[in-house]
Amino acid sequence: MNKNELATLLKEHHKDAFLWASHCCHYDQEKGKEVLQQTYVKILEKKAVYKRKAAFKTWLFSVVRFTAIDYLKKEKSYESLEHIKIGVEDAPYEIYKVDYKELLKQLPERQHQVLLLAFYHEMTLAEIATITGLHIGTIRTHYERGKQTMRTLLLKENV
Repeated sequence: MNKNELATLLKEHHKDAFLWASHCCHYDQEKGKEVLQQTYVKILEKKAVYKRKAAFKTWLFSVVRFTAIDYLKKEKSYESLEHIKIGVEDAPYEIYKVDYKELLKQLPERQHQVLLLAFYHEMTLAEIATITGLHIGTIRTHYERGKQTMRTLLLKENV
């Protein structure tokens, strides 16, 4: 893949990659920016190479995820859940009157990740399995349990 193709693909997926990086950094936009920048540096220095085995977006999200894990391990700062804010003005949760962000926070982390990737980033379960490094059966389980938990939480909220 030449640099022009790579640049075009990175520009095309930049917004989604930033949202994913922010999610991987517990919705801290500054950390998300740093992780995304480190991801782009990895790609440009050919430390991460797209080999066309998966969709580009799937590969990119996987690189972002592992970069975020490394970044957070090095930083080792933990925040209280009460202080975490999404901060992205056009987040998908704010379209409806239901506060989906708060509902998603109530889910276990893995279910939260799977539902976010499936519904907001429109990824298949196979792509999510590739990104997370988990077996497809595990992803299906988290997906179904997450949907069921969200359904229960929505019913409680509407009562």
